[in-house]
Amino acid sequence: MTFIDSVIGFLNNLLWAYILIAVLVISGLFFSFKSKFVQFTNFTEMFRILGDKALLLADGKKGISSFQAFCISAASRVGTGNIAGVATAIAAGGPGAVFWMWMIAFLGGASSFIESTLAQIYKVKDKDGFRGGPAYYMEKGLKKRWMGITFAVIITFCFGLVFNSVQSNTISIAFHDSFGLSKMTIGLILASLTAIIIFGGVKRVAQVSSVIVPVMAAIYLILAIVVILMNITAIPTVLTLIIKNAFGMDQVVGGGIGAAIMMGIKRGLFSNEAGMGSAPNAAATATVSHPVKQGLIQTLGVFVDTILICSATAFIILLSDAYTNPDLTGIQLTQSALSEHIGSWATMFLAIAIFLFAFSSIIGNYYYGETNIEFIKNSPTAIFVYRVAVVLMVVFGAVAELTTVWNLADLTMGIMALINIVAIFMLSKIALAALKDYLAQRKQGKNPVFYVDSIPGLEGIESWEKKSSQNMKKAQ
Repeated sequence: MTFIDSVIGFLNNLLWAYILIAVLVISGLFFSFKSKFVQFTNFTEMFRILGDKALLLADGKKGISSFQAFCISAASRVGTGNIAGVATAIAAGGPGAVFWMWMIAFLGGASSFIESTLAQIYKVKDKDGFRGGPAYYMEKGLKKRWMGITFAVIITFCFGLVFNSVQSNTISIAFHDSFGLSKMTIGLILASLTAIIIFGGVKRVAQVSSVIVPVMAAIYLILAIVVILMNITAIPTVLTLIIKNAFGMDQVVGGGIGAAIMMGIKRGLFSNEAGMGSAPNAAATATVSHPVKQGLIQTLGVFVDTILICSATAFIILLSDAYTNPDLTGIQLTQSALSEHIGSWATMFLAIAIFLFAFSSIIGNYYYGETNIEFIKNSPTAIFVYRVAVVLMVVFGAVAELTTVWNLADLTMGIMALINIVAIFMLSKIALAALKDYLAQRKQGKNPVFYVDSIPGLEGIESWEKKSSQNMKKAQ
């Protein structure tokens, strides 16, 4: 291990063990109580909104729908964290890590609602419709552009470059082990496909994501259901194993209770991104009648990612004997477990599945970087250079040993989350006021519509009209 590896590892453990876990849990509880547990009380409303069609933009063009914005964020959420990340958490933290992954998803749902609602309120107009995210509400809501620039730099580096290296690395390992293809060949193919999509702009990202994400998630969940049904009598035993291990009552593999908590929360955040500040960038693109609609949609994304897809991987692994093998971790552990259930062909199937999961993450991650570069400076040259860098990092990730990059990804992810949680805590009253307005309109049987003056004293708003202006248009 090099000196740089040691330093990054030390900082990473310091941040996660002593600071970030407490911040994530406390903020999740705070937002849950303040919103009256919006992530649970409005669960059916989330599905109702999912079918809303996109409103027309000012130029008459069709905007991005709630479902498409949901898919852009899901494209980033649903990736290696759901297959390789869950396996890594179990290998290092034991079965109990799964319990803490669930807990951070339940609490994080409220944080996701707050950040995504704020992203919609403070979104700005661009050539494709709208864009926004934490950098934008830091500047317009908190009047702290320096904070927004800091966040924009970190998320561009973390998601656009580092996380995309992790995704391509997982794809190359899976295909190399399953089909014997060289990692460089896989990297070049993956980079070519990435270039075709990202040079097409955000609408192409939305179109591709809205096709890939539902299909890949459905296939993977169906396979998991088959595995669960094949082992239905063992489910109570697995659930008991998870609970006991989560509280240190039964240490089967991995570390003690501390390792279970840290790995569960760390890999849970890597997977569902709740409170991290990434999903709001996608939430801001939607053309909806009320900001709360997209806040609820993104909260649903947390549950789909962790409670459904991550749990599917966890059950596939824990219903096998593979997790007791200390030599297996990451994608190899999941492949071994699935092969044990349905045969050796599962290794090839999972290689294809991880390609779809990780490739959708690459294009979703790319968009987060683009919208934050545009926040710093609207420069076509900077965007072009960034796109080239993304393609090169995809190739690099496919052939590199990424232990250091994984640690660096965790470190930058943690810094992102800290900055974002501070910002949404300071602006939470605005998101909660928007929720109150939304629920009041729903109670009256209306399709909620948001105006700048729906929240008294709201400033820095660019993309929402005043109610008085709308009334004047109707009068004319």
